[in-house]
Amino acid sequence: MKPAATPDTITLHVPFRIIKRGGRKEVRLPPGAPVQRQTGNTLIKALARAFRWKKMLESGQFATVTELAKHEKLAFSYMTRVLRLSLLAPDIVEAILDGAQGPDVTLGLLLERMPVDWEEQRRLLGYSQASSV
Repeated sequence: MKPAATPDTITLHVPFRIIKRGGRKEVRLPPGAPVQRQTGNTLIKALARAFRWKKMLESGQFATVTELAKHEKLAFSYMTRVLRLSLLAPDIVEAILDGAQGPDVTLGLLLERMPVDWEEQRRLLGYSQASSV
């Protein structure tokens, strides 16, 4: 008995869209497709900067945000927006670090005027309740 012939080419159909997001391309799967979470490097870097700068200010290494912005060679307005990330609720920060933030939680969104109140942040970002903190 002769074995069945194996085709030289296999065609695989994977439904997805490529969208531009923040200057880079991202693969968007159809609704209901299983998604493996990835940490958002841009968000993580911004959070790391925010907490690093906050520590530098709190330690007295720099007296003002203006002084720190000059040292880092960044615009004062950008630095203040990034510094506000240090005011995010701990469970939101944890979700971002774990890559479990929603797809709509982008650096651009977080750099907009984010409320200081943690419950309001959660409501705005679609977090139903706080994780145990």
